[in-house]
Amino acid sequence: MIEIVQPGPFASIQDAGRSGFARLGVARSGAFDRAALRLANRLVGNQPETAAIELTLGGLAFRVHDAVTVSLAGAVCPGFDWGTAITLPAGATVRLGAPNQGLRSYLAVRGGVAVAAELGSRSTDTMSGLGPAALHRGDRLAVGSDGTDDISYATATPRPARTRLRVITGPRDDWFTATALTQLTAETWTVRAESNRVGIRLDGPRLERARAGELASEPTLPGALQVPPDGRPILFGPDAPVTGGYPVIAVVCDDDLDAAAQLRPGDPIMFSR
Repeated sequence: MIEIVQPGPFASIQDAGRSGFARLGVARSGAFDRAALRLANRLVGNQPETAAIELTLGGLAFRVHDAVTVSLAGAVCPGFDWGTAITLPAGATVRLGAPNQGLRSYLAVRGGVAVAAELGSRSTDTMSGLGPAALHRGDRLAVGSDGTDDISYATATPRPARTRLRVITGPRDDWFTATALTQLTAETWTVRAESNRVGIRLDGPRLERARAGELASEPTLPGALQVPPDGRPILFGPDAPVTGGYPVIAVVCDDDLDAAAQLRPGDPIMFSR
């Protein structure tokens, strides 16, 4: 059992998500930084998709009721060894500070977090409400039995921050002027404070449309750069809706979404085709 003493700014349970349900209107959800989730799980001998705790800007404090082996990956939080498996004795309390760089960290426990699954996933979907609720003080999380591999006693190295993401233009790039398409990849954008797992809102030049009117709702994916009427793009995250009515000027390459997960308010970001 793991008891949440303090959840920090925001903490939730995330695994690999609910792939395959978009036709039913269900978002993928799951870990925003999937590579960090896989690393944390590998270090404690779990399967890569095992449910863990996703922290936003650190601040988590937890107490273990029994001896457990845990690991931390993603953004580096002061107060705990990063990127290695640590066995905690029963009764131990751990307090994590806020990372100096990056936004999301992943705390994996050997055996996984054993909350109830919905549609095959234990992920918290912050938009639809599927899955377990976000974590609160006093929550007690059972530890599962998903640890099937040997514990890795290797020490990982944090990956460098990336502020340039690759995009594929379209499918609605024809709704924008040539100037807007140039601005998309020539300008530096800034992450706005009102960003979350649904979408990363960006500030910068207003992207001008070449045509008026609105679209009927159509499919979208995590990574879509949707442009609402104010001309400021929104980079869709894992909890974003699977349909949208604003034109999507470009889509961030799937391999670059892990880097996007670590962008925090005020960070610069650039796009390249």
